[in-house]
Amino acid sequence: MITNKYNYVVCFGEVLWDVFPTGSRAGGAPFNVAYNLFKMGIDAKMLSRIGKDELGHRLLNQIKDWRITTEFIQVDQEKATGTVLADFDEHGEAVYDIVKEVAWDYIQPLPEHKELIQNSEAFVFGSLITRNKTSQNTLLELLDYSKFRVFDVNFRPPFIDFEFIKKLLHKADLVKMNKAELRTILEYLGEDYVDEDTSIRHLQAYFNLNEIVLTKGSKGARYFVGNTAYDFPAVHIEIADTVGSGDSFLAGFLSKRIQGRSPEEIMKQATSLGAFITSKSGACPDYTYEEFRTFREKNSCKTP
Repeated sequence: MITNKYNYVVCFGEVLWDVFPTGSRAGGAPFNVAYNLFKMGIDAKMLSRIGKDELGHRLLNQIKDWRITTEFIQVDQEKATGTVLADFDEHGEAVYDIVKEVAWDYIQPLPEHKELIQNSEAFVFGSLITRNKTSQNTLLELLDYSKFRVFDVNFRPPFIDFEFIKKLLHKADLVKMNKAELRTILEYLGEDYVDEDTSIRHLQAYFNLNEIVLTKGSKGARYFVGNTAYDFPAVHIEIADTVGSGDSFLAGFLSKRIQGRSPEEIMKQATSLGAFITSKSGACPDYTYEEFRTFREKNSCKTP
């Protein structure tokens, strides 16, 4: 029985170890969102699957140490816990080799998931989780229970099934994508990129989408709601690494969006948290909300 019905978000998809040359870090895009939501004071419930192995044991212990519930993380008796071999290119951008056929490819739908998702403020999912039919089918079933479906586009070639991506875009209530992902979606649709406004309006009409968030790194972000577009500059900081910057942006965005705050307040939180995490190493650095709040207010002059 799900008893907490106040301001919680369900994040569905991969939870894994990012294996960098300097060591391993807990990660996975939806988990990064969950971690940073929790830091913002929003209860986040991760729905995923790990292996019954040493890496899985360590991962569960790490998540518990962060005081995030592991109640909805399944344990696979055969498949291994997910890993990603990660490194940085000459521009400081992370590059990934994502190991296939692991536990999170096989997330199973369970009876308790219906109530869990029906009572959540938002259901967050990405595109990587759709690379395997088992987790793909589970996602389709769970989407029907959600009242606010948040699609975080996260293309990782070669794991892109665009026919399924189109299905998810049709089902989503809010979509977050970056400029490269916008161009890729347009290309799959047979459309030329003209400009941001024309392109986003086309996607809104094609997929019947009311809300789209377009992230542009150092050039800021735009929030399209119906016929209105809100523009927000980036918060300029010294970059430690870019791992999880988009995920933390989404966590900041949702922490205010589910509370019904204004677009300005929503995007200030989003751009501030994205910058704050980018100024640190890793997608899930240790920090307190007070530290983030100080950073946000210090840099408020650089955001609306």
